[in-house]
Amino acid sequence: MPYTLSHPGHAELDIKKSRFIACVEPMADRQAAQARVAALKAAHPAAAHVCWALLAGGHSAANDDGEPSGTAGRPMLDVLRHQQLDGVLATVVRYYGGVKLGAGGLVRAYTDAVARALDGVAREEKVARQQLACQVPYAQEGLLRRLLQQYGAELLLVSHHDAVTLQFSVPASQASTLQTLLGEACHGQLSWLDEPASGAG
Repeated sequence: MPYTLSHPGHAELDIKKSRFIACVEPMADRQAAQARVAALKAAHPAAAHVCWALLAGGHSAANDDGEPSGTAGRPMLDVLRHQQLDGVLATVVRYYGGVKLGAGGLVRAYTDAVARALDGVAREEKVARQQLACQVPYAQEGLLRRLLQQYGAELLLVSHHDAVTLQFSVPASQASTLQTLLGEACHGQLSWLDEPASGAG
């Protein structure tokens, strides 16, 4: 069972005059991760390296940002994997202190920085979710909203045209049960859409 983080964690290490500033945080995807890394680089213009590792939605990415290949991003990614995390970005900003650490020293430094940042950060089970979209007459909107809230659905989008279109996400394990229940509650006046709705009104 994969886990994600309920909030970010931070740690700082000083090793042979080099300073390592680590952060672990929930992250949805690679695009969001790259935006976060770009923001860190802008915030630390004097840093020698901003290395990162991402596990999100079964995809992984690791970047050494100029450190010797395999000494930063990959070891950071291994820590996330070892702790069964998903939807998590690990970043380490390094200010070089003038003393080379060698490949083994770098691997240990980046591994320890991420492990310490994860210490004490609460984890939550990462539940797979499925997006659904449906259309109902205006008279059914209130009932549908109440039922979605009752069953822990996350409402993503509502649009009002000839009818009301609602797009929402639910835990994947409950999707088919909820579809049946909502259909019955709306007395056959609910229609399911294949494509998620766009636009809001």
